[in-house]
Amino acid sequence: MKTSATITWFGHSTVRLLLEDGRVIMIDPWLAENPACPDELKTLDRCDLVLLTHGHFDHVADVGRLIRQFNPKIVGNYDLCAALEHTIGAGHYCGMNTGGMQQVDGVRVSLTKAFHSSALSGPNGPIYAGMPNGLVIDAPGLARVYHAGDTDVFGDMALIRRLWDPKIAILPIGDLFTMGAAGAAIAAELLKPDVIVPIHYQTFPILAQSADEFRTALPAELKRRLLVPEVGQAMNWSAAGLTL
Repeated sequence: MKTSATITWFGHSTVRLLLEDGRVIMIDPWLAENPACPDELKTLDRCDLVLLTHGHFDHVADVGRLIRQFNPKIVGNYDLCAALEHTIGAGHYCGMNTGGMQQVDGVRVSLTKAFHSSALSGPNGPIYAGMPNGLVIDAPGLARVYHAGDTDVFGDMALIRRLWDPKIAILPIGDLFTMGAAGAAIAAELLKPDVIVPIHYQTFPILAQSADEFRTALPAELKRRLLVPEVGQAMNWSAAGLTL
């Protein structure tokens, strides 16, 4: 049965993509201990595919729980997938690497570079988890999405536009651990998407507490493309783009 496709911000960097056929894609699932995620969103009814940008706890903490509940396919950097399989002891992993693309159950996923770090939390310290990445998601009949992961701005975002031409750009703006407002505004200029959605802010007091500074930093033509949803607010996703 066909449903309305939506994109929903679950707080921090966690994003749910609901496809028209009802399948659920979770990006960087941090739910149970995420202070920005409302209680009613911490438990999922369905999860078919998990996409990961890197190994930090605030991006992978609920992967094990989702594997036990739904056994979704897990897509991410090859080394991250190997580290998760070793630490969790279960899961259906679809490892890949930067610049690669694979089709998983009809959804095309590409890994881009990101300027950050990546490690799982281990009992004796960090566990190597490969390079950090961004994600480009191409679902049939829907506008292409770029989730930048945790990153600073970098000039090759212009190549991301040239290679994949994402219509929706989901960008971190919180500063300290990622780019802040000024860097994210330059990223938006390089990508020139039809829709810009800010994430990775408000979660902790040390991060930006609103998207106001980001909005101010955007040039006039891009201000009109900015969507600032509330956490848990479903945005309508179509071939034309994204709307509140």
